[in-house]
Amino acid sequence: MEMLSPQVLDSLTRLLGAQSVATDPGQRQTYSHDESSQPPELPLAVVWAETPEQVAAVLKIADDARLPVTARGAGSSLEGNAVPSSGGIVLALEKMNRVLEILPQDFQVRVQPGVVYDELNRQLARHGLFFAPGPSSGDVATIGGMVGNNSGGLNALRYGVTRDHVLRLQVALPDGRLVWFGTRAMKTSSGFDLVRLMVGSEGLLGVVTEIVLRLHGLPERRTALAQFPDLDTAARAVYEIMSSGIQPGALELMDSNSIRSINRYKGWGWAEVPTLLLEFHGTPSGIAEEVEIAGEICRGLGAGEYRVADTPALREQLWAGRKEITNADKALHPNAIILKGDVAVPLSQYAATVEFARSLGEKYELDITLFGHAGDGNIHWNAMVAPGDAAKLAQGERAAAELIRQSLAVGGTASAEHGIGLAKRAFLLEEHGDSVELMRQIKQVFDPHGILNPGKMFSA
Repeated sequence: MEMLSPQVLDSLTRLLGAQSVATDPGQRQTYSHDESSQPPELPLAVVWAETPEQVAAVLKIADDARLPVTARGAGSSLEGNAVPSSGGIVLALEKMNRVLEILPQDFQVRVQPGVVYDELNRQLARHGLFFAPGPSSGDVATIGGMVGNNSGGLNALRYGVTRDHVLRLQVALPDGRLVWFGTRAMKTSSGFDLVRLMVGSEGLLGVVTEIVLRLHGLPERRTALAQFPDLDTAARAVYEIMSSGIQPGALELMDSNSIRSINRYKGWGWAEVPTLLLEFHGTPSGIAEEVEIAGEICRGLGAGEYRVADTPALREQLWAGRKEITNADKALHPNAIILKGDVAVPLSQYAATVEFARSLGEKYELDITLFGHAGDGNIHWNAMVAPGDAAKLAQGERAAAELIRQSLAVGGTASAEHGIGLAKRAFLLEEHGDSVELMRQIKQVFDPHGILNPGKMFSA
């Protein structure tokens, strides 16, 4: 069995303390996987850092030993991004979980990478502020992980994804340096934008140790639910709403299978038909107008119901349904392998791509749920496969590949917000062509010995 060398183990223990270096099988097993369907990989050790200086020193020890390092937040990645690299260690950042400074007059906050999204927003709410992207896994997702994957979410339609909110980063590099990228100014045209390069790099270029985020004021909100006779009509309603001049805070699609899962999981009685959830942000008068315009569009397309949440409790219930689709799928299929994917396409292609995804479920006889951030053309896909059914697993993987290639064919992307990780490496070249070689060269500049999350993103 491969083991960490005594010299490296001694160096890490002297740096971090024995309590922050684990080589026992139980801890290694806990950190051997993420939330994807990718096979687990047992790391040689798990180490916990608590300061930027410790992170940099761990990387220097690993770089000198040519030891792979996979940085990890909550392990909620969905494409194998946080599965440990073979023969390496996991650098866990969960103890670096402090909100360092809230700067309300600047609409900014300084945080460590292990801060959980929902906890950050609980603290910001006291100042009338919020960090907007809104991942469905916000109760566990860490800010560092969101930076690594350039996460989106429920509010990305109006406010943008993580990359649109990151102003400044402190980054530890494999040679042991701590460097700063970016500025606290709200805009800059000074030099290369290394912040935006780092966001979405999946831990391949450096390890983020401090983040300065741009914030927004908490708006007035109203939520509406629209139910449609079929999936195609619901998807067409997305285009009609977006082309009307309305800018929703969120616009989410759930297919009938998603609603069925939620009903069974929650004991609810929602009509099991394709459904849109809409949220409107702004002033009361502006919201009222947008609610009415969207209602006219939905009813004009045949929506059987257009209901506006008239209490905070009902609003929370509507969003709980959307956020817990994957939890419902896991609970209702406790032993299943769940293939999770996401693509995004230009909005003009959204309805056709949703229908294509639905048809793949029929073609391959898969139990699937379709949902997603419809307003920005994002489709999420959960396919449930019985354990041990190799043939059905292969069918699920073929279906996912067909959906990705169809999305690329109409000008879309293989990954809207989950990243590439292990699961989508084969599609990076198909999407980006010759520019992938430039990405490899950038990786070489930052990480010349290739210790940072090797095996992810790029095919061999």
